[in-house]
Amino acid sequence: MLQIRYDENGDLPQEQVLALYRALHWSSAQKPVELINALRHSHTVITAWDGDTLVGLGNAISDGYLVVYYPHLAVLPAYQGQGIGRELVRRLREKYNGFHQQALIADGGAIEFYIKCGFVKAGKCEALWVYDGHDHD
Repeated sequence: MLQIRYDENGDLPQEQVLALYRALHWSSAQKPVELINALRHSHTVITAWDGDTLVGLGNAISDGYLVVYYPHLAVLPAYQGQGIGRELVRRLREKYNGFHQQALIADGGAIEFYIKCGFVKAGKCEALWVYDGHDHD
């Protein structure tokens, strides 16, 4: 049985963060300085640890009152399907409970995952972006 420890706004060891993002083939791993700065300046970052190994993280960007956006939820592939992502989402949603809007962008298999976590499609809204990556083509 896994003994995962969760931490909020704690240490973000750059090499472990980059290893996590590279394992997921996320293009943001190609911008290590920007990625680490973005996470460190997030309103909230919740990390998941198996001993001293970073196995997952989720972050939030927020005005602190009405709106929160969840840009990243990352779990090492070997740890997926064990409830870690769901627990990260639960902790983030609990922190921002009562906010007027909790938003995220999802594609592929992540859509069904977030629906299971209580998110719904945003009416007739469409996601629009200017994106400097190629991992969502």
